[in-house]
Amino acid sequence: MAEDTQPKRKKTVSDAPPKAVSVEAKAAKTSRKKAPPKAEPKAAPKPADLPPPQPETRQEEPATDTSFNAEQFKAMEDLSVNLAKAAITAQTALASAVFRQPEFNGSAPSDPFQVGPAMSSVMNSLAKSPEKMVEAQTDLLTGYMSLWADMTRRSLGGEAGPDTSPRDKRFADPRWQENLVFDMMRRSYLLSSNWLNNLVSSVDGVDPLDKRRAEFFTKLITDAFSPSNFLMSNPAALDTLITTKGESLVKGMQKFADDLARGDGKLKISQADYDHFKVGENVATTPGKVVWRGPLFELLQYSPTTEQVREIPLLIFPPWINKFYILDLQAKNSLIKWLTDQGFTVFVTSWVNPDQSMASLTFEDYMFGGIYQAVAKVREQTGAETVNTVGYCIGGTLLGVTLAHMAAKGDTSIGSATFFTAQHDFSEAGDLLLFTNEAWLTELERQMDAAGGVLPGTAMADTFNSLRANDLVWSFFVNNYLMGKELTAFDLLCWNADQTRMPKTLHMYYLRKFYNENALSKGELNVGGVDIDLKNVKIPIYEQAGREDHIAPPGSVFKGAKLFGGPVTYVMAGSGHIAGVVNAPAAQKYMHWINEVSNAKGLPETLESWQQDAVEYKGSWWPHWAEWLHAKSGDLISARDPAKGKFKPLMDAPGSYVLVKS
Repeated sequence: MAEDTQPKRKKTVSDAPPKAVSVEAKAAKTSRKKAPPKAEPKAAPKPADLPPPQPETRQEEPATDTSFNAEQFKAMEDLSVNLAKAAITAQTALASAVFRQPEFNGSAPSDPFQVGPAMSSVMNSLAKSPEKMVEAQTDLLTGYMSLWADMTRRSLGGEAGPDTSPRDKRFADPRWQENLVFDMMRRSYLLSSNWLNNLVSSVDGVDPLDKRRAEFFTKLITDAFSPSNFLMSNPAALDTLITTKGESLVKGMQKFADDLARGDGKLKISQADYDHFKVGENVATTPGKVVWRGPLFELLQYSPTTEQVREIPLLIFPPWINKFYILDLQAKNSLIKWLTDQGFTVFVTSWVNPDQSMASLTFEDYMFGGIYQAVAKVREQTGAETVNTVGYCIGGTLLGVTLAHMAAKGDTSIGSATFFTAQHDFSEAGDLLLFTNEAWLTELERQMDAAGGVLPGTAMADTFNSLRANDLVWSFFVNNYLMGKELTAFDLLCWNADQTRMPKTLHMYYLRKFYNENALSKGELNVGGVDIDLKNVKIPIYEQAGREDHIAPPGSVFKGAKLFGGPVTYVMAGSGHIAGVVNAPAAQKYMHWINEVSNAKGLPETLESWQQDAVEYKGSWWPHWAEWLHAKSGDLISARDPAKGKFKPLMDAPGSYVLVKS
């Protein structure tokens, strides 16, 4: 092969003569020449019609090119770095939180809310109704078959069928419906969660409280597992993550770390920009004076805005669970400012934020040292013989008990009473009733003992937030942590986060006597040596309830209103426990219902009967109440200056008690 493939060279003189070759060698050489080549296989023939390859003119294929340009590579690099930063921030925060957890000596109940027994009752009821289970399973299967058929049509380019899923603001982003995968997640979640919640609600033959408890915790769980609450299944959060190259998640995890630190190892989700509002600067700014201060409250008198005022002053008792300035957020929505503009002399009790030294304060202490004391001081300050009063929420419960105590003693210091979403019959109380079983109360006592005999402010806040988890927990979880959004300045939510503590003795008495035993409506409550009977209260009563109130439902407020022995005007406002009360006329929001027939003849037996003759009016109920109040507030007199009463003002409103943080 070497001889055949290499070129022959010319002989020269210096060439040596060839050596002799044997016959065998010649034969082998001849044999090698005739053998086919083995090192190089024959190449496949090329088609004659194809031109030779031309690398220099090769066409690019951008559609299938998976390489990154410099800008894309930098974006991916930034995303990777930021994801690492977010992970480190979250891990560091969690590690720090672990070491901040308090030591716990003893054993907590495994099921303080009694969810297990409640769910067992529901399951036993369903087991006794196999036809209901078959029907429910059929409905679920039918729903999924319809969903799968719809998704299949869409995946093949067809038109989707009508979406019968209920509207839900968690899925308001259009990408939840535009993207096939996210639409499938959304609709399958809504189908399953609504099916489960409806199944639990449909059971019969179960203790009403057990059923409510099962409904509540079932919804709590289904709300938590919404695909909107997870980064990889939330299209808006994912889009923000990619658009910001991961910066949104870095910001979110930093907010997560800040909230863990703010809660001292417990996640305390921020709901608003708390630094924006300052009490006394841009909230709680209605002019007034602290005219008296005691161990339980500061008495605030507000400056008049009219030349004349009604003779009988108005004294407001807010709940001690929160701070009073929910009624004085800003000028545009301040009930206190609005009342002064209507010509009333307005007083408010600003309750103390109790510390451990006040752990033994009782319900009687708040009645005698709170309401009795405040009424006496208002009478001294103004010279008025009687005072009109307002009680909001738990402040209204205390006011009702005090009115019955006064009636038994022949005390006529209070001329009328208005109740904002206040309960006096707790048989149909709101969702807080779910947190008052004895097992949980025992656990609550343990927590209060560990805190020095007071209920930390965050405890009540967590409870109230759980009652509306989608609005007050998960919406902020998504916006703050998954999307890294900046918090908004919202006065109501800033107030909501400004919690107060509560004394153990007072709080446990309230939960056991009112929620658990319903002693007030049964006539089994004795306070200060007096049997409390609301039928003895003959003064005019104005009862306001909120149609969507989940803390003091309108039916519960209505039952309590029927316990009083005098004339009662019942008004139902749109919205709930806060927005139903704080609804300034200028906002032109919501509506309210009035039944003039019952106002004249007395309340009917049931709320449903009252609603049949009730008339709906647009907007706030405040003007209707003011008209009622004017008729019970005496003649017009010269306006009262807080600085010219019997007491020398101690400081400007809103005072000092409201500034104490928990």
